Amino acid sequence: MSEREYPLYTIKNNCQDCYKCVRRCPVKAIKIEDNSAEIVPELCIACGTCYRVCPAKAKQPRNDLMRAKHLLNCGRDVYVSLAPSWITEFEGISREQMIASLRRLGFKGVSETALGAEEVSANIAKMLNQNISGLFLSTACPAVVEYIEKYMPEMVDCLTPLSSPLLAHCRLMKERLGEGVEVVFIGPCIAKKLEADRHPGLLNLSLTFPDLRQWFKDAGINPYEIRTSVYDKFVIENAKEGSAYPIEGGMIETLRPYKEANAKTYMMQISGIKHLKHELSNIDVQNLDRLVFIECLACSGGCVCGPCITNHKSGMKKRLDVLKNSDFSGDIASRIPKTNIFENFAGAAVDKKEFSETQIRKALNAIGKYNVEDELNCNACGYDTCRNFACAMLQGKAEPQMCITNMKQLAQRKANALLRCIPSPIVIVNAKLQILEYNDKFAETFWQDEEHNQKYHREDLRNADLRDFIGFTNLFSASLDLLQDIRKDHVRFQSKLYDVVVFNIDQGQIVGGIIQDVTNMEMKKEKIAAKARDVIKKNLATVQQIACTLGEHMAETEILLRSIAHDYADEDDAGDVK
Repeated sequence: MSEREYPLYTIKNNCQDCYKCVRRCPVKAIKIEDNSAEIVPELCIACGTCYRVCPAKAKQPRNDLMRAKHLLNCGRDVYVSLAPSWITEFEGISREQMIASLRRLGFKGVSETALGAEEVSANIAKMLNQNISGLFLSTACPAVVEYIEKYMPEMVDCLTPLSSPLLAHCRLMKERLGEGVEVVFIGPCIAKKLEADRHPGLLNLSLTFPDLRQWFKDAGINPYEIRTSVYDKFVIENAKEGSAYPIEGGMIETLRPYKEANAKTYMMQISGIKHLKHELSNIDVQNLDRLVFIECLACSGGCVCGPCITNHKSGMKKRLDVLKNSDFSGDIASRIPKTNIFENFAGAAVDKKEFSETQIRKALNAIGKYNVEDELNCNACGYDTCRNFACAMLQGKAEPQMCITNMKQLAQRKANALLRCIPSPIVIVNAKLQILEYNDKFAETFWQDEEHNQKYHREDLRNADLRDFIGFTNLFSASLDLLQDIRKDHVRFQSKLYDVVVFNIDQGQIVGGIIQDVTNMEMKKEKIAAKARDVIKKNLATVQQIACTLGEHMAETEILLRSIAHDYADEDDAGDVK
């Protein structure tokens, strides 16, 4: 199954490399590939944790809304199995309004998933009555069942051999309404999509509460304002105590009226996959001297805190709303199971690859972990220990750049190498003009023995005040204030000239400066200019001398020519007289 076909998938363009999903995924079913966190269906249990914690909404549940619309357009009798947690999600909407809104969408009718929960409780009570000791794990949560089958296959035999309340409800609906009816579940759970994929004959598809809100919006239906009629009621019958299932401990509450089973059974609830793993790993099933029943839930707080719940009010408020909507009156203990909901579970353990110590050490070395002291186990990469992260890299689920400490150290080493190699003085300061980093050339250029020996150690100028070393800190302050790079040529300081470039590293917080001594260069320029001026002066003198000589020569020539012209003129005049 590809990721897009699975109930959860990743929108790659939205993934921001925060690794939050890796950190929070209880089974580490996330693979980092090309800097994108993708879900591995073979490892995933569809608990929806990654969807709930992703800040960029890159993780999304599969949208089956178009399939649901198509199903209704086919003209079949389609019924809704409505999760009892709807009462906390659509706060302020009455049963009749919710039913009327769903029927307006085109559904034939609406029934409560809680009816299936009551079937499950009746079967569990009967099962507990027939046993003396042993461990029984509830199978109401499909994410928990998926976890047990994949990651704790040794506990599969402890799963109660009963289908979930949803599948029990689907069987009940087909028995009471006809085998040909189609069923669509609507609730807060993503893992229910797995049940729909695996039991298409019972459950056509599963929608989430956000899907339903979108559908109401597309259809222009406002459940708060819709008009109801006498036909707007749940089909089959109204659920009673089964409506308590979506809260933590709700399943146990439905079992308490069965006094015989309750009296001889120690009942407890565990919420959250990590808590479940911790608690079950310490149980010696063979040595239990009494019945132990555990209500297992993947979501802390129960289904009312599921991944697709958009009402984020307090858990206590939701719990009270659910209990208010539940009915524990009547002779619950006399209820007899009406539908065959037995189901067998088989372990499908995830293949856990084992790696040699040599392989693990090589992977650790790739992220700068050369000894035990280097293994910080900071959990920033999403894995509890550096060794687990190394194993994830060997499995192809993780990439070296996920190790934040190694990337930071690598960046620091690169920066230090650049600082060492650049021949000009370099200094990096914070907003208070305290030195954060510098190179040896800076210390060599601006260290004044008499002035600085009493205040600083030349070997370490970090946290020193930049103003104690240079007189042009105004350029650094200006760069910090203006949030822009600044270049200034020929800055005069201590009889020398410097070209200074101040650049932003963290705007308004950290700037760096490259200071180039151009004194010798300017002196060479001045010498060249002086020589040029001398040459020009000599050239001008020569030109003037030439000009003067030419002037005299021109004057003499002009006098001679005038004399000759005058003589010719005199001869012409004499001829005319004759």
